[in-house]
Amino acid sequence: MAAITGAAQGIGRRTAVELARRGYAIALNDLRPPAETLAEVREAGADAVACTGDVSDETVVARFAVAVRDRWGAIDALVNNAGVSFIAPAETISAAEFRRVIEINLVAPFLLSQAFGATMLAQGSGSIVNVSSIAGLFGVGDRSAYNASKHGLIGLTRTLAAEWGGRGVRVNAVCPGWVKTEMDAADQAGGGYSDADIVNRVPMGRFASPEDIARAIAFLADRAQSGFVNGHALVVDGGWTADASWETLRLRKR
Repeated sequence: MAAITGAAQGIGRRTAVELARRGYAIALNDLRPPAETLAEVREAGADAVACTGDVSDETVVARFAVAVRDRWGAIDALVNNAGVSFIAPAETISAAEFRRVIEINLVAPFLLSQAFGATMLAQGSGSIVNVSSIAGLFGVGDRSAYNASKHGLIGLTRTLAAEWGGRGVRVNAVCPGWVKTEMDAADQAGGGYSDADIVNRVPMGRFASPEDIARAIAFLADRAQSGFVNGHALVVDGGWTADASWETLRLRKR
């Protein structure tokens, strides 16, 4: 079975459906009831349950982990997908705003990994997949809190991989480039960038789809496919981080 946070929309929803189609039972979490995702994974034939709440709250995390353990006993995969974007110049961000991003994007995955990892360690197997970003590998302007949280998430991934790999629990991360989701639509509404800004930057000439990221997550979750992959940050960005070309050179290659 697999537990997925941020499952009401975007990458989380598509990951839930992808894993359901591969035979996993599914536990969903989001701030709001993920009713549409729940219906879709059940339609795919999965046994599924939804638990709402803010995963930066330790009591919510504990309740989620207990609900999963009581229903299924064992857990194969945890996908730490829940996250928030925050765009503002660094000099304007309050301490409370910065802390809130860190709490959701970094502290919550730690709490979830700790709670679900306890079951995985006891059973001697399991896979944790953290959804980071290419913003966890490089700096992106006006995103100091977000970038810091995603860099930290990769550091957490590698540290847990080092601590738990010898006990059967693999911990990896995916690092998406820009993905066409509800979060992207909200960020673009602020006027900070356009579709062309992203498409012209990516050698493959498009945004990632949520399905692109879901399939990468499913690969890392599956012991049969990635059983010796541990502590890895899998970049899924269409070549963004591979290409140091200036824009006119990049576009001439299309």
